[in-house]
Amino acid sequence: MPRFSVIVPTHGVAGRLAQALDSVLTQTFGDVELIPVCDAPDSPAGTVAAAYAVRDCRVAPVHSPPSGGLSAARNAGMKAATGTYLLFLDGDDVLVPGALGVLDAGLRERAEVDVLSFQHERVHWWEGESSVPPLDKDPGVVGVEIPAWSAAYRRAFLTEHHLTFPDGHFTDVGWGGLLTLAGARAAVLRSVCVRHRLRRQGSRLNTPGEHHFDVLDQVELVLTRASGQEVSAATSEALFERLFALVLKTAAHPARVPARRRRAFFRRAGTLYRRHRPAGFTAPSGSLGVQHRLLAAGAYSAFQALRRANRAAAKAVQGVPRPRGLRTRVLYATHLRRPLDENLAVYCAYWGRGYACNPAAIHAKSRELAPHIRSVFLVEPEAVDALPKGIDYAVIGSHRSWQVLARAKYLINNANFADGVVKRSGSVHVQTQHGTPLKKMGVDQSTYPVVAAATGSFSKLLTRVDRWDYNLSSNRHSTQMWERAFPGSYEALEYGYPRNDVYYTATAEDVARVRQELGVPEGRTALLYAPTHRDYSTGFEARLDLEAFCEEIGEDFVVLLRAHYFYDEGRGRSSGRIIDVTGHRSSEDVCLAADALITDYSSIMFDYANLDRPIVVYADDWEVYRETRGVYFDVMETPPGRVARTPRELARVFRKGLYRDPAARALRSHFRERFCEFDDGRAAERVVRRVLLGEPPEAVPPVMPLAERNPAPAASPLVRS
Repeated sequence: MPRFSVIVPTHGVAGRLAQALDSVLTQTFGDVELIPVCDAPDSPAGTVAAAYAVRDCRVAPVHSPPSGGLSAARNAGMKAATGTYLLFLDGDDVLVPGALGVLDAGLRERAEVDVLSFQHERVHWWEGESSVPPLDKDPGVVGVEIPAWSAAYRRAFLTEHHLTFPDGHFTDVGWGGLLTLAGARAAVLRSVCVRHRLRRQGSRLNTPGEHHFDVLDQVELVLTRASGQEVSAATSEALFERLFALVLKTAAHPARVPARRRRAFFRRAGTLYRRHRPAGFTAPSGSLGVQHRLLAAGAYSAFQALRRANRAAAKAVQGVPRPRGLRTRVLYATHLRRPLDENLAVYCAYWGRGYACNPAAIHAKSRELAPHIRSVFLVEPEAVDALPKGIDYAVIGSHRSWQVLARAKYLINNANFADGVVKRSGSVHVQTQHGTPLKKMGVDQSTYPVVAAATGSFSKLLTRVDRWDYNLSSNRHSTQMWERAFPGSYEALEYGYPRNDVYYTATAEDVARVRQELGVPEGRTALLYAPTHRDYSTGFEARLDLEAFCEEIGEDFVVLLRAHYFYDEGRGRSSGRIIDVTGHRSSEDVCLAADALITDYSSIMFDYANLDRPIVVYADDWEVYRETRGVYFDVMETPPGRVARTPRELARVFRKGLYRDPAARALRSHFRERFCEFDDGRAAERVVRRVLLGEPPEAVPPVMPLAERNPAPAASPLVRS
């Protein structure tokens, strides 16, 4: 029995069918059967499918007449399937590289799940702009809004409940509702597994016509089925609300139901609403709630008036900058008409997570060298309490935040400011970045749609890039990769990363102080374990049994655990010889405290290399990471030190002292020459002098040669150079 059966209806897509089939058969996870569903053996798609079946025994075509439509084709594929889990793929869509491996891992993490929804990327027919719709946050209701090809289904569950796709154009609506009523145990996987091509002619489901009444047929089917069985109040209300959100979306759309039929559509929808409304159901708030009440009352004229008013309001604010809320938009537009404040700088780090990274280091140096420039840090509300004393701040989204964004001469960020921020003439935008790129970034991610959710629209990304005047780089590799990933007209500043200055300015006393703050016992060798984010995983995983690891390497070591900043789940895990430092504000402090680094593919390795202390790469999933995330070079071939692929190998590296032997030092030396090129302790000064003080490039302090630099000393005598 294969792990997956992939069912591919093929009607009308013979030209692209080979791409869909190849995307399944070339997956590195090969335990799969592929079931193309063709109109007939001699149809264009049937001929393609038959040729694939000759070449690969995993391909097993079946046939379904075109008169049966999409639902009949899928049902025919289900009947023939033998896999543990079923996937449905449209014939002109593709599975992304590594998708089946990601799904297999996700299903193993979520035992007994019946339906695992995943994200998909929508790609325009000309292979242009793409987008990743948000995923349903409530796995309790399987979802009537998501397409059937955006989930994996346990076949035994479908068989047990005799579930099939209902007839009709909007079969996915009925399918999702019936799954919910069957009590499907659902979960979500926040990884992109399918690339869905938006056809040039568009989807028939979005074109005007009588077929939109099929939405009501599907709603009636689901709610009638619900009335005949026991369903919890919470599930009944959630399902009802979602179904009628779709109904109201169709009713309000100006070009779906033909004008002469809109009143009839609304009347029938109102009848269904009143007949099946759950006892105690409360309509949602806002405009949607008003629409619910109008539908329940059968007030079609009032519904039309509301729809016209909403369209008029939307048209009235077109062209106004895009902060959220009309008052905020008006305020921002007003301040944009005021002169720039030549002595105001706005900073932000990690999308407002706090005072950190390169922006914080530049800010600190500007207070020393350019005290006439006032600085405001943008932060999220939850980061306010952790700000150092004396830092002027504005909460992101507040009126003050938009005011300073409109007026500031200098805008400095290690990510990007909101899309609504306008690049004013005379303003200076500095992109500091927040790491050296090993993994693919920016537009280079377009061929790795598993990570497209983190990037979203590439055209919007390039619009943000067009605001940049300067882009910081810590080495030539970064300069070249940023040019590829973020093509734009900015100037590359090969000045080093300001956050890394401390690695050359800190003293032995500073190292001892930080170790004491973190609770590192006197005389122990501290190993920093800092794994990076996995795009194919939905939460933080230590990926290593740290307690067992500590037992194997001996009492001389303690482990500092620092989870990736995407997660909070790593916090509070301190126990015994494991000290959780995830919540510590400064990753630079944590690196100073550590005598050696254990990481996987995190960019922290490039920063930590400045300290010239041992680095060990723990690469237990390199092949999966490389395929799903994409990388710029093979770190297995040019590592910063020893490489371990299993927990046993990792423990041996430390138990035998291999992490600091001559071979490890040679690897680290080569790595430092390549990636610590511009970091010498004066990066922040160079940025302040060039950008904030306007000094010419030739007046900026030159980069000190690597051989002349003196990194902060390690605390442990075992790793001191």
